[in-house]
Amino acid sequence: MSDEPLDRWAARRQGRLRKPGELKAISLGSGPRRGAHLEPDAPRMILEWDGFAWQPLATVENHAAACRILNPAPEPPRQAVQPPPGKLPGRHRKP
Repeated sequence: MSDEPLDRWAARRQGRLRKPGELKAISLGSGPRRGAHLEPDAPRMILEWDGFAWQPLATVENHAAACRILNPAPEPPRQAVQPPPGKLPGRHRKP
């Protein structure tokens, strides 16, 4: 059996670990944990991984609200401001 160098093992292990700041939602509905599609209107608790344990972050009213927190919509790309025609900014303008 060949031994793997410690630095390579540590890098491989680090890739498998959860990253701090990762979020998940759990159902606060009655009974055992069930799929989100079975109780979509049950309240949810949002948990955040701090590197050692899951910490409560917030509670939300239902599955849809939890999805909005876990998967926020990306911001639309910003449009570059175009100077008016004939008015170029910068040092290359003629006085």
